[in-house]
Amino acid sequence: MAGVSGDRKGKKDDNGIGSAIDFMLSNAKLVLGVGGAAMLGIATLAVKRIYDRALSAPSSPTKATQSGKRSWEEPSWLGSSPRTLNRDMKQNLSRSLQTLPTSSNFSQPDGLRRALGGAAKADLQRARLRLSLQEHLWMFFQERVVIPAEEQALARRAALDICAELRVFLHAKLPDMPLREMYLSGSLYDDLQVVTADHAQLMVPLILEKNLWSSIPGEDTIMNVPGFWLVRRENLEYFPRGSSYWDRCMVGGYLSPKSVLEVFEKLVAGSINWPAIGSVLDYVIRPVVPSETLTLEVQYETDRHLYVDFLPLLVMEDGISLIAKTHRLAAERHQNLWRQSFRVAETARLRALDQEDGGCRGVCLKVAKAVCKLNPPLACLNASQLTNAILLLSESKGSWTNEALADRFTQLLRSLVGHLEAGRLPCALNPKVNLFCELTPQEIDELGYTLYCALSDPESLLRTA
Repeated sequence: MAGVSGDRKGKKDDNGIGSAIDFMLSNAKLVLGVGGAAMLGIATLAVKRIYDRALSAPSSPTKATQSGKRSWEEPSWLGSSPRTLNRDMKQNLSRSLQTLPTSSNFSQPDGLRRALGGAAKADLQRARLRLSLQEHLWMFFQERVVIPAEEQALARRAALDICAELRVFLHAKLPDMPLREMYLSGSLYDDLQVVTADHAQLMVPLILEKNLWSSIPGEDTIMNVPGFWLVRRENLEYFPRGSSYWDRCMVGGYLSPKSVLEVFEKLVAGSINWPAIGSVLDYVIRPVVPSETLTLEVQYETDRHLYVDFLPLLVMEDGISLIAKTHRLAAERHQNLWRQSFRVAETARLRALDQEDGGCRGVCLKVAKAVCKLNPPLACLNASQLTNAILLLSESKGSWTNEALADRFTQLLRSLVGHLEAGRLPCALNPKVNLFCELTPQEIDELGYTLYCALSDPESLLRTA
């Protein structure tokens, strides 16, 4: 904060407002995080910089302070603050903002307009010395985001080989297991994978008897978890336990995704001789332990690895897709809950919007995914959250042409900060679902702090990557 509260010697009289704002910003290190974004706002910080430039023009442009830094240079305070903010701090800062003294000079629009005009010229000069954000984004997209077609083809072939081996094994080992045809899915097949072709999903659709099982939305249960579902066993008095193949995976009257995964884990991770299969395919294949889902790691070239998630899937009568992926924060407490998958519908809507207006939503999503993948503090943001943030932005007016990529990317960062501050990101397809419900408070704070600091310099996310 030294750049803010430093020596004001030689500055014009500011009737107290400069000192007041300095006092406020010197305490900003208590709140500069997600809460700081809510209380101070980007505008307040920008006005402070404008104000200092307007009042601190040097009498001698070459005169420097004892520290070696010219007294009129722009302060470098952004991003130097801790990340914690509690409710009392927010309230105290709000009261401080309301009691700031005013200046007759800057209460007039003309004075502020002159200051803004001078700042705009300085910003324009700086902009001419570097590439625009738009150019940086497209350069980043071409150099870091896009995966070569050859690499994608090799990864897809490896995934297909694994799928074929599993299909043959399951049909031979358990011919009576009611399964539909397995298929490969995920961003690798939607042209939405970024940086490296390293992940695929093997969907394993289970067949349930219509009169023996029914689905119940999570918000209608005592657990009240929108976006998750219970699958209940029905008509036990007429069709006793054992009438359905999947009764063996029933826990407390409900089909347990954890038990279903355990059945497949014993088969896929325990019964299949992967070293032998790998030698035939010229791969190195091994189960990943531990893992939230059943995952296989496939080394198909010396320096290339592919992770294949084995995902049991239920497609209910109303078309709802449920996958055996437990709640991230309460796996034990919600072990009977199946996760609703919106991925297919989300991707379809994103592409439909881009086709309607020739938009850059897909490009913006891929850039955002790459930034999160390459910046560890943002690793908790997943593809579904980023996709829904873009879909929500698309509901408001604004151009999504390729020329507007920089504006939309910056708007995406700003909207994510707002959602993190609220602790809620509604699903565009079902607003009851909070896509941030599986983030811890510490993760929300870290994400908000990182994105808030990036608002003043979005290119820093590309450089860090």
